Amino acid sequence: MLKRLFDLWLATVAATILAIPCLLLWLVVRATSIGPALHWSDRVGRHNRIFKMPKFRSMRIDTPAVATHLLVDPERYLTPIGSFLRKWSLDELPQIWSIIKGDMSFVGPRPVLSNEADLLGLRTSRDIHNLVPGLTGWAQVNGRDELPIPAKVAFDGEYLQRQSFWFDIQILCMTLLKVVTSDGVRH
Repeated sequence: MLKRLFDLWLATVAATILAIPCLLLWLVVRATSIGPALHWSDRVGRHNRIFKMPKFRSMRIDTPAVATHLLVDPERYLTPIGSFLRKWSLDELPQIWSIIKGDMSFVGPRPVLSNEADLLGLRTSRDIHNLVPGLTGWAQVNGRDELPIPAKVAFDGEYLQRQSFWFDIQILCMTLLKVVTSDGVRH
């Protein structure tokens, strides 16, 4: 209950502070590429339930619906500002909406696409699917895009065992540092 109240408080504060920057990002995405500013993708959430997760669109609208690491030459699908959005994790800002709705938390395992069967299977076998997915997580601050799937699941499993309010605060602080330094961003 404390985690949900913290998520709602922080999401409200973040949404208030980031409203104008998000509006500007929305306008820039629309002005620099064809298609909507937001991309809503089906993601797997708590108890393997599918929910719609928004992101600022950093990829062209003709990009195949697979995880970026599965694309051959993913850079060719980036919009003119896509790499900038991803480098600074600005594409993730609309997920504050998912946190307010309760589909996500600020901290938890990252929500995955429903076609990532290997990752989903490993998470389910370790009961990680019982956690609310997060905007950031223990795996993200320990490697982000650079981690192979088994390592991500190991970090998610460690988070499951160690989860606490103070561990979440530690992960949020580490996330800010990673975002500021663009550490671990591959595409």
